[in-house]
Amino acid sequence: MQVQPYLFFDGRCEEAVEFYRKALGAEVTMLMRFKDSPEPHQPGMVPPGSENKVMHASFRIGDTTVMASDGRCLGRPSFQGFSLSLTAPDAAAAERLFAALADGGQVQMPLTKTFYSPCFGMVADRFGVAWMIIVAP
Repeated sequence: MQVQPYLFFDGRCEEAVEFYRKALGAEVTMLMRFKDSPEPHQPGMVPPGSENKVMHASFRIGDTTVMASDGRCLGRPSFQGFSLSLTAPDAAAAERLFAALADGGQVQMPLTKTFYSPCFGMVADRFGVAWMIIVAP
């Protein structure tokens, strides 16, 4: 059994996937737009003008598959109550990942040495997704 995060960017999915590709080296494994669905959508599921938005995307960050969508394309993404955790191999990699995610985002806790890690920090990226960057002790 696997648990995989599924993130709804509410209209900014393609932008987010491209950001994670550049910032984290994410590999896009699948991207389907609403207009490419093999079956018709139920009424009200796709707002007019959203045919080119992302119905479903899948990308890999390291060994993890993350799935994403534009959802209902209402322009109100909300990422609350969770963080995605990235384990970096060393402090230099942690600093690079942290800086990339912080670009346009908000630092919640700067990278620092803690009792549980030689390097740990928290940041919300430009889409509001919370990330914890850690180097294993």
